[in-house]
Amino acid sequence: MSRSRTRFDTAWQAALDHARQAAARFGMDVVVTRDVLGRACLLIDDRGRALAHDDADVVALRDAFTAATHPFTGLEPLLFGDKLFAPELYFDADDRVQVSPRQGSGTGSVHALERTVIGTDWARSVPTPSDGTAGRRDRRVALYGFKGGVGRTTATAVLARHLAGRGRCVLVVDLDLESPGVSNLLEDPAGIPRHGIVDHLIEGGVGNADGLELVARSTALPVKGNGEVWLAPAGGRPLERNGEPYDYLAKLNRIYSDLAGLNPGDRDRPFAARLEEAIAACEDQVTELSRPPDVVLLDSRAGMHDIAAVTLTHLSGLALLFAVDNPSTWEGYKMLFMQWQQRPALARELRERLRIVAAMFHSAGDAKRLPALRDRAQELFADTLYDRLDPDEDGADDEGDELYHPPLEDDDAPHAPIPILFGNDLVGLDPLRSRDWPELPFVEAAYRTFTTTVERLLPPPHPAPEPS
Repeated sequence: MSRSRTRFDTAWQAALDHARQAAARFGMDVVVTRDVLGRACLLIDDRGRALAHDDADVVALRDAFTAATHPFTGLEPLLFGDKLFAPELYFDADDRVQVSPRQGSGTGSVHALERTVIGTDWARSVPTPSDGTAGRRDRRVALYGFKGGVGRTTATAVLARHLAGRGRCVLVVDLDLESPGVSNLLEDPAGIPRHGIVDHLIEGGVGNADGLELVARSTALPVKGNGEVWLAPAGGRPLERNGEPYDYLAKLNRIYSDLAGLNPGDRDRPFAARLEEAIAACEDQVTELSRPPDVVLLDSRAGMHDIAAVTLTHLSGLALLFAVDNPSTWEGYKMLFMQWQQRPALARELRERLRIVAAMFHSAGDAKRLPALRDRAQELFADTLYDRLDPDEDGADDEGDELYHPPLEDDDAPHAPIPILFGNDLVGLDPLRSRDWPELPFVEAAYRTFTTTVERLLPPPHPAPEPS
């Protein structure tokens, strides 16, 4: 019988095991990299004491590593810091994940460094924002669901109308770029601006983003008082009268890459930074046309996608995680939270910005279901993002800082579900034919707890300008 094949997951575990052995054998730090095909190699930091590549131990490690990881072995199974052109790009990389710490001078540390096509931003550290950027982020709310079809986009429109009805200036950004939807709830097709988010990402890639028309004030959503709702769509509106083409798909297929700087010496421009620039450009246009947005609602796409990663980890000050109480929801969120759990500093930075939304929740006969959903949400957070509590602990970590582990009954904790009631009348709704849909009594009743709770979590509106 032929030997069983080494598969992707088995090869990675073998690579990590050999990295630990190398760190102990040579007393040096080791980084395990995995490329876009899943092929692994070991980078040994021998800059302080160069290793001979024909050393018996080095040769034995190379042979054993290759045998254990094939066909997921890198083109160069072992690389050495002393011979690398820029070793700091690996041994000091910000997106390394620690596998095992350094143990005195006898055993080096082991880190993993992934190189993937998508997904890097789930675990990428959030850059320290400047004062201006921090103020913008605090006013941004991400609406995200691991699974689609949970009413996230409708909730975005209802929340926008509620906040505008309280006098706020609201900007809604459609970031569900693969399946745009919120634009249809907020504006007639003829009122969509000339350009959208994909246009800024494409034009900005070549330094050509100035002068784009990115936002329009909503006319399809009824708002009373002095509040405003503005829309930044995923894509713009073709100028049919001029016969000018608008190839949305061609643009979409080119936006996600991290780019080099435009000019020699410029910083690289990762996708997260370019999306941040696009949203900031939309906020600036609303400010120029009216006033600074008090709230920016980011309608994110579902699933484990780079758009969602950037929206949750980099762009928003509050992230609403839509959940229905079924196994696929909790398994999906566990996969997501475990990505953050691998980076403790990132997990600590994110966890208090999260809130679970109990989506499409039936009001009849659900007296026990909401507590059950709360239990599952609290269990998820406790297993992944909350600090672990041992029975003999005093509630503080080794440095004396208070551990973060809100109790089950805490209504302000990330795991405390904010319910949205389910209404059959919303299924198949055509907002352009039913312009008054947000004012219907069942809509008000279904979303009341959701809208008032989110409003309470937001910073206050911008101060009114001083009269000239």
